[in-house]
Amino acid sequence: MVWDPQQYLAFKAPRLQPAIDLLARIPLETPQTVVDLGCGPGNVTPLLRQRWPDAEIFGLDNSDEMLAKARDAVPDIQFEKVDVTDWNPARKYDVIFSNAALQWVTGHETLFPNIAAQLAPGGVLAVQMPRNFDAPSHSTMLDVIREGPWRDLLESVWVAVPTQAPTFYYNLLDPLARDLQIWETEYVQVLEGDNPVAEYTKGTWLTRFLNPLDEPWRSEFEADYRARIAAAYPPQPNGKTLFPFRRQFILATF
Repeated sequence: MVWDPQQYLAFKAPRLQPAIDLLARIPLETPQTVVDLGCGPGNVTPLLRQRWPDAEIFGLDNSDEMLAKARDAVPDIQFEKVDVTDWNPARKYDVIFSNAALQWVTGHETLFPNIAAQLAPGGVLAVQMPRNFDAPSHSTMLDVIREGPWRDLLESVWVAVPTQAPTFYYNLLDPLARDLQIWETEYVQVLEGDNPVAEYTKGTWLTRFLNPLDEPWRSEFEADYRARIAAAYPPQPNGKTLFPFRRQFILATF
């Protein structure tokens, strides 16, 4: 999938806040090695450097576009193209931090134990994933898919959402972890601009349905989605739009 880092970073502040909140909860003070797994455009990586200035930090992602942006933004960090589904590094790490990345990867029943296996003894896995797929911002996409001429092309793209409920991750990781904390937070994001929720999702989930389409279907699909989203998330009297967004956090020490 082709990513647009600029579109993603248009809402940098609300995308960054969950990472800040998760980072504050990590109990390790002086880890030697830290991985930013699914680093995207490198918007979170500087926070890891700020928290642990003496650590060796690595940024991993599978998008050439995102990695190019990350290398420009944080030139002193080593970034590498990696497919997390077959990631098997030669070394172990003290912290594996993943912010808003693993919701794109299927097979969490094997993915999470495999990632945890890359931690050194006493290492920490810190994960944040959106769990907003039942909200209109995301469910509307499926409505547009099923009601348009592109249904046969796109319905197969709408695979089962990988992100599971907290009980799934508890049952999966509790037998492996020394300590396990799972929580959810709904952020009421205050967005500005014209139809900002549509612009927000265009930087992430909507991309997977626009990319396969040629014109004029691509423009028609986006126009239909934008009209429905504008109605679902009307602006407040001051012109700003409230966008509630639920996120799931996992913090495990092994």
